[in-house]
Amino acid sequence: MSLLVHVLACCFGLGSWVAVNGLWVELPLIVNTLPEGWELPSYLTVIIQLANLGPLLVTVMHKLYPGRLRESAVIYSVLSIGVLACVLLAFFWDETTVVAAAPRSTVFFILTLFLALVDCTSSVTFLPFMMQLPAHYITTYFIGEGLSGFIPGLVALGHGVGMAKCLNGTQSSGNLTEKDMYIVFFFFLAAMMCISLVAFSALNRFPRSFELSTENLESGQLAFIYFMVVCVNGATNGLLPSVQTYSCMPYGNLAYHLSAVLVSCANPVACIVALFFPKRSLVFLGVLCLLGSIFGGYNMAMAAMSPCPVLQGSALGETIIVLSWVFFTGTLSYVKVMVGVILRDKSHSALVWCGAAAQTGSLLGSVIMFPLVNVCNLFESGDFCNTRCPL
Repeated sequence: MSLLVHVLACCFGLGSWVAVNGLWVELPLIVNTLPEGWELPSYLTVIIQLANLGPLLVTVMHKLYPGRLRESAVIYSVLSIGVLACVLLAFFWDETTVVAAAPRSTVFFILTLFLALVDCTSSVTFLPFMMQLPAHYITTYFIGEGLSGFIPGLVALGHGVGMAKCLNGTQSSGNLTEKDMYIVFFFFLAAMMCISLVAFSALNRFPRSFELSTENLESGQLAFIYFMVVCVNGATNGLLPSVQTYSCMPYGNLAYHLSAVLVSCANPVACIVALFFPKRSLVFLGVLCLLGSIFGGYNMAMAAMSPCPVLQGSALGETIIVLSWVFFTGTLSYVKVMVGVILRDKSHSALVWCGAAAQTGSLLGSVIMFPLVNVCNLFESGDFCNTRCPL
């Protein structure tokens, strides 16, 4: 029975961010297809944060009407919406309309908003729901959440995302333009959300076993934890994703693709490390935050230097930028997991506010970066096949 619950908790976690993570790992191809180009990630980060209306409503309901909100009904609803949105994306993702005399990916943006509504709301519903299970299952849930990026990354790798080549000064993607590939990929995302829905339905039938708080945190410690949650999620979900194309694309499509896929690997690996080597020390977690910020600073610096970052055109430069993204994500993912474990032992409301803090940080990061990318144009795109940088 214990193994079954672990499997179900992992499968349930798959649905938390699988849709948005799936879009991110597909971006190395999508940015070369949709009219927004390299600016597409910054648009997506803002659209995803607009979906914070969902967790905001859930948090307000918990505050004003404690105990009245049925989390199970919310989870059933958002997962069903996610399945439908993925199916619609399979057929209409590349439809454009003219807005302000320019083609825009309107359908893609609208459906992404619905997917983001699912994933953002999961931050304040999925994790608190796990309170009904013993504490050791929450790390398994985080492993599933990490796999929600890793598994789509493997599928994207299988159909060749990011393997475009330069031929006669232009990028050739081979069979990557075949629409069937997108249909299969988005239906695959829908299937993963169905698996999450089935797993949740099974978990929801288990007897509830809420445990008393075992974590005594002073108000200062609690404030520091929430501050870490805001900063970590601001960096991983808002600040850095907005400029990942500018950070990696100058090194080539392969570097961009490897960074997207390996970053999705770093997340579940960090969760597994946290499962076997949990470290609750707030000092240690603070040091990890600082270390992750250093890697994030390097990524941001390379984005600011686009299209001619340090070591552009060399294997060493490609290796460093990919590893920097991997360590940036891995260190901060470990912090996320351990914060969740600590707050799970505190109370149900602590997990709800943890989700709210995570979405607040993500929103702040996106709001900061969008004008810098799209209004101030501080980051410059380039053509990997034709850009010539000074030695």
